[in-house]
This record gives sequence, structure tokens and C-alpha cells, in this order.
Amino acid sequence: MRPKTARGEATRRAILGAAEIVIGRQGYSEASIGSITRQAGVAQGTFYIYFAGKDEVFSELVAEMGRMLRHVIAEATSGFDDRLEAEREGLRAFLTFVSAHPELYRIVQEAQFVDPEAYRAYFRTFAQGYREGLEKAAREETISAGDAEIRAWALMGVARALGELQVVFNGGHSIDALVETAHDLIENGLRAGVPSGGGGRG
Repeated sequence: MRPKTARGEATRRAILGAAEIVIGRQGYSEASIGSITRQAGVAQGTFYIYFAGKDEVFSELVAEMGRMLRHVIAEATSGFDDRLEAEREGLRAFLTFVSAHPELYRIVQEAQFVDPEAYRAYFRTFAQGYREGLEKAAREETISAGDAEIRAWALMGVARALGELQVVFNGGHSIDALVETAHDLIENGLRAGVPSGGGGRG
């Protein structure tokens, strides 16, 4: 239930924040509503004022990650007319966000098994916006023409794999190193003879 007062919204946000920590660290199966409410500092009965159960709060966290991340990336890329520069800064924004919210990132990964519908909606929404951006850039000739749908999923795959390296495998790389290496690959590919970090837009 959506609260009608600022106090109610603050309580709901506290429960979501606690669920992010508890479910993200313990996993969906091991996390209990009691552990979530203890983390939030509210009575267990308060949980049910706002959420029907653990499955509902989980689905809301997946949707929330999508909303927050799309906003962060849009803000980070809004000042760039060059799509390649936007790609660089969008990737930086993504990795910065998931590094700051590792529990939320793990929840989205787990959603593939806990809530497949929410998982698919999360990625399909991203893919749609990504595809539209690539199509626009191709029309404006700031990138080469190509299948925008496949490109969108491929680029999303790069970001997702780097996020997993950073969050799940504790890769230990700086965000700058991840971004610059990945962006060089996106911009220049693997072809020998293309100078790293420049040219190759063809």
C-alpha cells in the first residue's frame, strides 16, 4: 500500500532500505520479515501495513533499482551529444551506482529465479530505452548503422559483466580502469592496428 502521509512514506522507505540490506546479504530464501523489520527498527506488524509479504517487497526492490539506475544514467549522459561519450559516462554511472548498492545489484541477479517476471521487465525496459538511443545516434550519424536491438543487449551485457566482476567477484579494479578499458573496446574493438584510446570510429 502506498502511504498517504510523509511519515508513512518514510516508514515504507525504511522497510525497503532494510530489505535491500537483509535480502541482498542473506538471499531471498534466508531473509525473514522479522530480520527486515529489526533492521528497519519497526514492529513486524508494521511491515504488513505497506507490503503483503516478502515477495512483494522483493519485486518492489527490483523495480526500484531499475528506476533509480535509469535516472542516474540519464542524469550522467544528458549533457553529451556524442553517443560514444555518453556510452562512457553511462557506464561510469552504472558502475558507480552498483558499487554503492551491491545488495541491490545482487537482488536483481537473484530475481531471475525468485521473480522472473520482474527480472525480464527490468532488462526489457532498459533494452528499449537503450535501443531507441542507439537508433537516434545512428540516424544522426554519431555512430555507425547496425542492429540497435542486438547492440543494446550486447552493451548491456558488457555493463552487467563488469558490475558482476566488481560486486560479486570483488574484482578490485578502479571504476576508471573498468570504464576506460571497456570504452576502448566499445569504440575501437579488438582489431589490431587501431590505436588504443583514440580513432577507430570509422
